[in-house]
Amino acid sequence: MQLPFTEGSFWLEPPVQLAPRLEGDLRCDVAVVGGGITGMCAALRLAERGVDVALVEAEFCGAGASGRNAGHVTPTIGKDIVSVIRQAGRERGARLIRFAERAVEFWEETIASRGIECEYVRSGNVVAGVHPRHREPLRKSAELARELGVKASFLDEAAMRARGLPPAFRFGVLEGCGGHMHPGKYGLGLRRALLASGARVFEQTPVQTLQLRSEPRVETAGGSLRARKLLLCTNAYTPVAFRLLRHKMVPARVHQFITRPLTSAERDSLGWRGGEAIYTAHEILENYRITADGRVVGGSKDVNVAFGNRLPEACQPDSFRLIERAFRERFPTLSGVPIERYWGGYIAITLDFLPVHGALAGGQALYYGGCNGHGVPTCTLMGATLADEALGEKAEIARALDRFELPWPPEPLRWLGGQALLWYLRRADRRVDDELRAGA
Repeated sequence: MQLPFTEGSFWLEPPVQLAPRLEGDLRCDVAVVGGGITGMCAALRLAERGVDVALVEAEFCGAGASGRNAGHVTPTIGKDIVSVIRQAGRERGARLIRFAERAVEFWEETIASRGIECEYVRSGNVVAGVHPRHREPLRKSAELARELGVKASFLDEAAMRARGLPPAFRFGVLEGCGGHMHPGKYGLGLRRALLASGARVFEQTPVQTLQLRSEPRVETAGGSLRARKLLLCTNAYTPVAFRLLRHKMVPARVHQFITRPLTSAERDSLGWRGGEAIYTAHEILENYRITADGRVVGGSKDVNVAFGNRLPEACQPDSFRLIERAFRERFPTLSGVPIERYWGGYIAITLDFLPVHGALAGGQALYYGGCNGHGVPTCTLMGATLADEALGEKAEIARALDRFELPWPPEPLRWLGGQALLWYLRRADRRVDDELRAGA
């Protein structure tokens, strides 16, 4: 059967008028490579502080994962609260969790101050259990959150039903901040603000090589850009395009789907009137929410990686079938509702599931990435933070990310280790789902 896959994002079409390509040999104070959320927020902050900043983007700003994600605005960092505390310790773990909550607050401040209308619903997100074995980890997470003063609370079966959440989601943890939004409208809203800021923006300009010396140099097909400082905001593309940070993060492909708009009867069959977005407590989570025009959007459920730090293939029919099966099982009343489109994007995975931030070339280049699929708020905050750091300012908020980072090994061990990790995670999720089908 032909699957309705598209390489582009459901959320946005390319702007009618793109910024020019970079032509000739130019100079600036700060060069930003990558026009996603991180890069746009960095360049925007620098321009508004009077810095001569130039941003270079291969396609158009917002075209990558920034405009392809599920639209969840969540304080999730790491795998979950318990895992973060276990691996980082109570004090450092609490700093990481507060960093993620501050990122959500900063994201909300950004859309308010910029006047970006992106269909934001401040509903929180529910980390939902679908199997009895999910109950204790979720309960422990909520209990630990309460002890740390984190905005999260446990919802038992009665509380979930009182909220009208679909019955497949038995219990969960309600995150007390964040919600969901339209990724395309957010990305294009940032792009409009950036183009109006006075920053030099070059779209349709893939970077061919980076020279990270005392004076960083960005080389493209049409010219070059020299700068005093360089901000590397390319996330999953960094190990692929520039062979940098290969020991820190691995590029991976995840996918989303969207249904046609639901009828009134189909919408009523769900309940789910509170607008909360949901992601499940699987090892490789499922995510679901209702859009402003009444569609169900969701996905993840599977992760694809390729050998040699290459970008995985865009079209993954096996993943699409896995995603659709999960959707049908969670929402049986929507069995006749077709999926209109699948699409995907590239994320960067770290071994400890925490983002990475640091400097290269003796501090001449700064980077942020490895968000493991939870990057919307943290990329917004860290874009502005990279800008401050480029100006020599200390950014205390970023110190939460300082740690010993577990390195990915070289190939072929990287590939073998990644496959082993994915096998373990998929096996655990398959066991949960098989037991549910058997009547657990």
